[in-house]
Amino acid sequence: MAFRDECGVFGIWPMPEASRQAYLGLYALQHRGQEAAGICSRDNGRLHLHKAQGYVADVFSEATLDRLPGDAAIGHTRYSTTGGNVASAAHPFVVEGRFGQIALCHNGNLTNTEILRHRLIEAGQVFSSPSDSEVILALINRAQAPSLEDAVVEALRQVEGAFSVLILTEDALMAARDPHGFRPLAMGRLGEATTFSSETCAFDLLGADYVREVEPGELVVVDRQGTRSRFPLARVQARPCVFEHVYFARPDSLVYGLSVMATRRDMGRLLARRHPVAADLVVPVPDSGVSAALGYSEESGIPFDFGLIRNHYVGRTFIEPRQSIRSFGVKVKLNPVRELLRGKRVVLVDDSVVRGTTSRKIVSMVRAAGAAEVHMRISSPPTTHPCFYGIDTPDREHLLAARMDVEGIRTFIGADSVGYLTLDDLQASVKDAGGESFCYACFTGEYPVTPRSKGTCG
Repeated sequence: MAFRDECGVFGIWPMPEASRQAYLGLYALQHRGQEAAGICSRDNGRLHLHKAQGYVADVFSEATLDRLPGDAAIGHTRYSTTGGNVASAAHPFVVEGRFGQIALCHNGNLTNTEILRHRLIEAGQVFSSPSDSEVILALINRAQAPSLEDAVVEALRQVEGAFSVLILTEDALMAARDPHGFRPLAMGRLGEATTFSSETCAFDLLGADYVREVEPGELVVVDRQGTRSRFPLARVQARPCVFEHVYFARPDSLVYGLSVMATRRDMGRLLARRHPVAADLVVPVPDSGVSAALGYSEESGIPFDFGLIRNHYVGRTFIEPRQSIRSFGVKVKLNPVRELLRGKRVVLVDDSVVRGTTSRKIVSMVRAAGAAEVHMRISSPPTTHPCFYGIDTPDREHLLAARMDVEGIRTFIGADSVGYLTLDDLQASVKDAGGESFCYACFTGEYPVTPRSKGTCG
């Protein structure tokens, strides 16, 4: 098992056929969530919503997009963490109350969801889903503030943990990021329109220009008067998630202002210096291992090639044969190129080892394809602690590196050797002097915000 992606958010204002722009933006963010997708548009002061379980291409059609008119829209691709893959948790959420209609979509996890939900239920609030995003909307709707903007601030001051949110109202688009900046959120320009996205790859597809990151603790408001910004949340040390660069983000994106492709290649180069080995071929575990494997190859001088081919057309679920086939799930997604691997000493580069079961199957697959030796190289430190800020990770007792040292891991996955990137090397690859600007809790157990409940992604 690998880490699961989180969620992706996209928003734009003002732009004719905004829902179609959002649809394209979500296409670019499909890798961040494959369980559900949704778009809410604004037209003449009214909000229009369509959302469902499935891929973006399955959820939307010409007909559904025609029912989402207007010059502003927000959209979401969802992967759940603890809330489960249920239709009621698809985004965006829309409510109507004292401030009119409000739509919200969210990437992250609130760590005090259960406390807030219990308090709201005691006050008479009814929830339709397990999502912590609905909790944020309830707090906005119940706020005592005189204006919607101030109500948003009042609500966000009550929540803890990770959130990058987009809020669409009858007359504004708002974007906000938690004070630690755990999850990314970028701002761009497309002609006269302002646009927001979890990753800049969505801007590239639309032809928009990247402007900057929404800063940790910042609230950006876009309306008829233009774009304005304020910092109403507590100022703390920023701690953006380093795993965006290790695994989650597309390599063609800028995340936190850094090129994902460049940081991953640096990880591979540093990994080659840290753990050299006599070998014939560097092979990535696709797709997230490709950039680091290129860096490893460049630094070591060992040739790079695609010895494992990924099937990109595996859906969210597939039917396994009744007659059990060993490692069937991995074989559906990956297939070895035997002519490349046969007789070779192979360096297998992956981004992480979580439970270890998938790595074990991949090593076995490469050996069965004829590799003489298999040396596993991991472009991050050992994952020893779960994440509470928007990444789906197992509990600590199920994390392989929390239970075994490197030699134990080598034995478990069946490799000839295993080498991890060190924390210092990871910090160097993301240009993090002294580790002061990223969250490394999954490697160190040092949590910037005390985990009180795991919440539900989005």
